Amino acid sequence: MHNAKSIRPFIGSKNFEISRSFYQDLGFNEIILAPNFSYFETKGIGFYLQDAYVKDWIDNTMLFLEVDDVKQFWIKLLELNLTVKYENVKLVPIREMPWGRECLIHDPSGILWHIGEFNE
Repeated sequence: MHNAKSIRPFIGSKNFEISRSFYQDLGFNEIILAPNFSYFETKGIGFYLQDAYVKDWIDNTMLFLEVDDVKQFWIKLLELNLTVKYENVKLVPIREMPWGRECLIHDPSGILWHIGEFNE
């Protein structure tokens, strides 16, 4: 039907500068597109971050990032000390699911990231 090359969600931020710093700390590369709009990428995948805050939208935004090894990701995540550096950031430890395993990250604005690894 089509030959898709990527999918790039748009997410908002309560404080754009804090969110920019948070995603840089997570290891994403930032490409500034405008003073209030950036693209964050890693290894060919990414998302757009906007200086836009709509509470209902932010409170209902979830993203899933598939990784090769969620345990290694979790260890590196803890080393970043994000819950001390950023107000409102929450981490939820790895949990086993029928489909694989995942940990959760709430970014400084409240966006929920599922970081997962699928069973083979």
